[in-house]
Amino acid sequence: MTDASRGRRPLLVAGLLAGLLVASAALVPLIADARPAREIPIENVDQSLADPGADGWSEVPAATVPLASAPSGVPNADDTTVRAVEVEAAQSDETLFVRLRWADSSTDRETNSPRAFPDMAAIQFPVNATTQPAIAMGSQRNLVNVWQWAGTGTTQELLAGGPGSTTAFEQPQVSVEATRATIGEDDGWSVVFTRELNASVDNRTQLAADADLNVAFGIWNGENSERAGQKAVSEWYYFPFGPDEGGAPFQMILWAVAGIAIALVIAVTAISVRRAGQEGESE
Repeated sequence: MTDASRGRRPLLVAGLLAGLLVASAALVPLIADARPAREIPIENVDQSLADPGADGWSEVPAATVPLASAPSGVPNADDTTVRAVEVEAAQSDETLFVRLRWADSSTDRETNSPRAFPDMAAIQFPVNATTQPAIAMGSQRNLVNVWQWAGTGTTQELLAGGPGSTTAFEQPQVSVEATRATIGEDDGWSVVFTRELNASVDNRTQLAADADLNVAFGIWNGENSERAGQKAVSEWYYFPFGPDEGGAPFQMILWAVAGIAIALVIAVTAISVRRAGQEGESE
């Protein structure tokens, strides 16, 4: 290996590293403007999507929301089985539609014995859209609304100010349609919650707001005897009801940065291996 070759090697490596720095710097403004990873997009539609099987749902982007056992003092609270729920949201001029889809091989609808529990799903919003209450059913100072569906066919709209404090609205304005569906390669549920955007009642979340709205999700698997505080829940996500500030999805930008870094590392490694081979041949 000549002295000139040895001199070019560090220069080439330095050039590749400089390229990584330039590419990363170019992505900094994008990262600053990126939409946070917990956004669930809302699609504008001109038709009703209250039916879980409506054709229009194929045009609505989905977000996969991870779930974990809710922090609770009830027996077997950490024994839950649903690990994720697929969430899609759409709105017409007057109505919000939210579809939840998750894998569940059993269909649990009946409660005709002490050991029978229905499958259930819930969506939680802060009453005050500008706040982010405690994830576990809010608090006395920061109330939450809960939309709850059960496999028995029951739908409830609830007000809560902490665990065990739920009160049902006398005139619920949430309707639900549910059906069994294929989720990936598994059987599961497809459930659509529907509510008018404007619902002027005290302690009911206003959906037609000019700010992003926090939202969380919960799923119960009746076959696993899940009920009450024994449930799988998400962290807070949000619906972007506020002005669209643009920007690429946060995850997409992170993958782009990672891709550039991996490509440069591979290039540096390949050069090092080739140079090592040339050195061995010249000895």
